[in-house]
Amino acid sequence: MKWIWTAVGVAFSVAGLAMVIPGLKAGETKPGGQYQVLAPIRNGKLTIFPVVAGSTHDTGQFLTLDEGLRSGEVVVTEAGNAGPLVRPRPGHSVWNERSGGGAQVNQLVLINNSKRPLLLLAGEIVTGGKQDRVIGKDRLVPPESDPVDLGVFCVEPGRWVARSDKFIAPMAMVQPSVRAKAMADKDQGKVWEQVGKARASMADTVTVAAGVPAAAPIRESSSYFVALDSQEVKHQIDSVAAPLQQEYQSVIRQLREKHAVGVVVALNGQLIWADVFPSTSLLEKYWPKLVRSYAAEMFSQPGKSATVDVRAAQEFIDQLNGRREVVENEPGLYRHAEISGDGYKVFALTSLLPNTGFDLHVAKMAD
Repeated sequence: MKWIWTAVGVAFSVAGLAMVIPGLKAGETKPGGQYQVLAPIRNGKLTIFPVVAGSTHDTGQFLTLDEGLRSGEVVVTEAGNAGPLVRPRPGHSVWNERSGGGAQVNQLVLINNSKRPLLLLAGEIVTGGKQDRVIGKDRLVPPESDPVDLGVFCVEPGRWVARSDKFIAPMAMVQPSVRAKAMADKDQGKVWEQVGKARASMADTVTVAAGVPAAAPIRESSSYFVALDSQEVKHQIDSVAAPLQQEYQSVIRQLREKHAVGVVVALNGQLIWADVFPSTSLLEKYWPKLVRSYAAEMFSQPGKSATVDVRAAQEFIDQLNGRREVVENEPGLYRHAEISGDGYKVFALTSLLPNTGFDLHVAKMAD
């Protein structure tokens, strides 16, 4: 069931509430400035600005996808295989072939068997089944959930044969340019196109560094993760990511009392991305795969090293509102907002669970 109110852009659906709110001022910031950008950490063409906040929140109750899959409390499966995993409970729906259908490119089913709410971030990779996929948007899954449609995009065009029945999260996230196609464009074709460009760039980099034989497996495979996980590409990414990871982790330790919560990212002197969390501990959980995703972006963005100053980075993170906002609500669980400004988009996931009401993740991308 779905109604659309053209005057205010409100759309209702079974999944929740989505609405469009026009008329916000471009570049409007939150009162008093919520975040502060510090001096950057640089490695080649990549620049990372640490972000600190005036205060943080307790995020200990939230489970990450990596934690849930490692413990076995979270199960991901192809849509047609979810039925046997459902525990019958009075008053709860049962996922079956009629409601869930068979395996589909853009559909995986997730069941959270833990007693903690599960946090999912757009761009997180899950491997297994008939194809590798990435999560399409930030969301929360309630504790002891019924099966939910995970909402994914394929990042492995060309394979539709099960490699493994078990899905894992390999502590990896797609690079910002691929994340943007899933989050902002929401278009499988554009995701595949960007994956192809990313793999080609990785292969070209490896060819220069290690020779054509080393690049052959990357060119022959259609999998983004296979390319990302190849020994040669990992070596190239580690050469950039490892120093940044170590230095920033040192900054986090030093700035724990100042509430280090995120980063602003620049490449070739251009501000491209920001990721911000409500606590230092949650940032630390995601930092290893975030920094590798930023480093991987260097393969797709040719150019010379250039600098960008703290003032520009501060302006980038201050501008979190825009002229148009699309909101989706899961009552009592989360609020997801997509905000469009002049030359940027912001995505904010807010927890609506009891005693929360704060943003769990804010991502900003330059258009």
